[in-house]
Amino acid sequence: MTPRRDGPTPPTARRSPSAVTPPVDGLRFPSTSGGDRRHTADGVRAGTADSDATADSDATADSDAAADSDATADSDAAGDDDGRSARARTDRMTVRPLRDRRYVVETDGGTYVVALVAGTCTCPDHAIRGSRCKHLRRVAMEVTEGTIPGPDERVGVCAVCGAETFVPFDAPGPQLCARHGFESGDLVRDRETDTPLVVVAVTAERADAYRTETGRPIAAYATNAAYGDHEPVVEAVYVDSLRPGSDVVDAKRYGFPASRLVRADDAGRETSDAVEENR
Repeated sequence: MTPRRDGPTPPTARRSPSAVTPPVDGLRFPSTSGGDRRHTADGVRAGTADSDATADSDATADSDAAADSDATADSDAAGDDDGRSARARTDRMTVRPLRDRRYVVETDGGTYVVALVAGTCTCPDHAIRGSRCKHLRRVAMEVTEGTIPGPDERVGVCAVCGAETFVPFDAPGPQLCARHGFESGDLVRDRETDTPLVVVAVTAERADAYRTETGRPIAAYATNAAYGDHEPVVEAVYVDSLRPGSDVVDAKRYGFPASRLVRADDAGRETSDAVEENR
């Protein structure tokens, strides 16, 4: 355990039918024989049926036109994609992030540069047609799947295990992966003493650069000899030093090489694993 010096913490609607059935009043009925009258009535019925047939025909035509319109719209939408998404996923491409937040995409047909935030690509499909090309889509897919860092990230290396990890683009100092990283408020244990602490902050300083109140680097203490000098220092407070109503940030902080601390849950699993190994 190493006391930390005082100081700030780094931180289609459809148309109605156009035909209208003519009014019956508009037809003349001769007042002659019943046969004529029946004939005329039959004519009225026939006229009405013809009108209904016309209306049905118009409605069918309108329905067909609407369906054709919908099909055309669907076809146009598919034409916008024109299989680009499928090719983005299946075509052979290699994507590499650049240091300026852009990406190089290598394909059998050439090498292009994609700016994901701006939505641009140097390929002819985008430059000439203005299309959202397969290269843009491929980069977006890989970012979403987590195989490459996003535009606001870069590839870092965990100071504890050496695994590659994505970190904020401008993050300084040594970095930690998700497995070995900590958040403010995490309950942890000291591997050396099994004492519980609460994390206050993960600094950007290495253990061989972070100095205590006495001026000694954290890495210089004998109890830290088994941990990496290059690891970032984690500031934490002892649980038993906290008083009711007190704030964690107001308690006395101590600095530890990152790998000397382990999350409380992980500590329990490590103990269980050790017991199993010794059986």
